[in-house]
Amino acid sequence: MEYTIQKLAELAGVSTRTLRYYDELGILKPARINSSGYRIYGQYEVNLIQQILFYRELGLQLNQIKDIVTDPAFDFAKALHEHRERLLDKRNQLDQLIANVEKTIAHSEGRMKMSDQEKFEGFKQKALKENEDNYGREIREKYGEETVKKSNEKFMNMSEEEYEKSVNIEKEMRELLLNAMKTRDPASELAQRAAQLHKQWLLFHWPSYSKEAHAGLAQMYVDDERFTAYYDQEQPGTAEFLRDAIQIFTGVKNH
Repeated sequence: MEYTIQKLAELAGVSTRTLRYYDELGILKPARINSSGYRIYGQYEVNLIQQILFYRELGLQLNQIKDIVTDPAFDFAKALHEHRERLLDKRNQLDQLIANVEKTIAHSEGRMKMSDQEKFEGFKQKALKENEDNYGREIREKYGEETVKKSNEKFMNMSEEEYEKSVNIEKEMRELLLNAMKTRDPASELAQRAAQLHKQWLLFHWPSYSKEAHAGLAQMYVDDERFTAYYDQEQPGTAEFLRDAIQIFTGVKNH
């Protein structure tokens, strides 16, 4: 069966503008252009738009999706099994958050006791899962399974006060870093203060601290485009500037 762009848009629940944009990006090309100049899509394209929407639902960026679906080794069946696993993980995360809300309601109504630590358990599990999905393999390769395990345990055992403080320290560090970049000097007082705050933030997550590991992590921020994108989202070059500031702070330079 074949579809015009209008019919495919209706079928997939997206706009024709979105389909045209996907065409421009090279993510989803029509099967052919008919004699009247209209885009015509076939079964392959129907299956492909489903895959694209799955990846979008899972939070992937369009450039990442393009790399996946245009890879000659891309396997529809394998991708569906992977989607299923990720969606089940996502459902488990939502189930944990729902259970957390229900316990909090019962606690507020006096039907049960709930510790402060339990109030944040669902959020922590979600954060750990996202971190594992995004960076788990790279972090394990760099620091080892045991270090990652201890780090996760430390994170899950954080008190409400510690959790909130770690979030605020990272926010303060990010804001300070943007101001420090205006000096263009990673050795400046502002930049070194940002590096110090980064160390404080790490201490909430790492079982132990070393200057070498700190500098190594900063280098990873530059080497891995996902870390770079996270730090560069407000100001391009932030990841490199932070790396340089941390290398000065620790006195360790990676090559």
